[in-house]
Amino acid sequence: MRQYRIAVVPGDGIGKEVVPEGLRLLAAVEGKLGGFRCDPTHFPWGSDYWRSHGVMMPEDGNDALRPFDAILFGAVGDPEIPDHVTLWGLRLKICQGFDQYANVRPTRIFPGVPSPLAGRGPGDIDWVIVRENTEGEYSGAGGRVHTGLPIEVAMETSVFTRVGVERVMRFAFRLAQSRPRKHLTVVTKSNAQRHGMVMWDEIARRIAGEFPDVAVRKLLVDAATTVMVQDPRSLDTIVATNLHADVLSDLAGALAGSLGIAPTANLNPERAFPSMFEPIHGSAFDITGKGVANPIATFWTVAMMLEHLGEKPAADAVMAAIERVCREGKSLPRDIGGTARTTEVTDAVIAALG
Repeated sequence: MRQYRIAVVPGDGIGKEVVPEGLRLLAAVEGKLGGFRCDPTHFPWGSDYWRSHGVMMPEDGNDALRPFDAILFGAVGDPEIPDHVTLWGLRLKICQGFDQYANVRPTRIFPGVPSPLAGRGPGDIDWVIVRENTEGEYSGAGGRVHTGLPIEVAMETSVFTRVGVERVMRFAFRLAQSRPRKHLTVVTKSNAQRHGMVMWDEIARRIAGEFPDVAVRKLLVDAATTVMVQDPRSLDTIVATNLHADVLSDLAGALAGSLGIAPTANLNPERAFPSMFEPIHGSAFDITGKGVANPIATFWTVAMMLEHLGEKPAADAVMAAIERVCREGKSLPRDIGGTARTTEVTDAVIAALG
């Protein structure tokens, strides 16, 4: 039997509610298909850990995660702790520490899930957004001086390296090449950002020559938001910087019906380190503890993790079960028009595994 070690970091807020449901689904698909087993190990890191220890995770936390085959992550963020403390202290520490430079965010409209775009349904949105995940606008470079004084200065420096841009571009081109349409949209802002983004464009043009079968389109990021709303069928695979893709992928999730169905894979494609899988929604403290959080993003995240581990039949079974539950419409959570509680959605998806 194939065995995989899974590090589980539920984190904050509804992460502690949806991750256990994801593990319940994972155990169910193991039982249905057989042939593999995922052994979870829980790590209690996050804002509650910060309250007790003054840090979001131990200094040597990545050393503890390194032996695992994958990391299943929930959410990070707490209304009582500054966001930069929680994000940089946990999620970004793992992403940068394990060189998870390719953040992959698929989006599509499921049958039975209403989109806020009038007249749009399944097939109108079927995108994969590739986000550069370790540098760019979220490199962490910068600082503050004269803090608290009228002459205070804060500097946030975007960092674009040739190796960083080249590797994420090649990843995006290969992904586009593997999809039926073989189409890549390169998002930029080189009209206003005349250094890093100009290099981004130059590298994209050069690497495009290595993939003659992939059609390439360049869009300014502001134009990309318009195209996503007005002409979603013209898009397929999209590559963008850390900040730009962060924003665009949240818009994509909303256009497909809800952030509650949108997953993420933080990949180290060379597999030198474990990759991390998470739903893109936040900790959502406004609904924490109410039992109504949508677990579908976590289920799709589990499917992405299974595919990464080489268990594609199991991943396909999870996705088919999600689509069946959405199509039937009897056990939808409230953010996509239903009344089902978190555990009821899980029950329905497990039953739909067949």
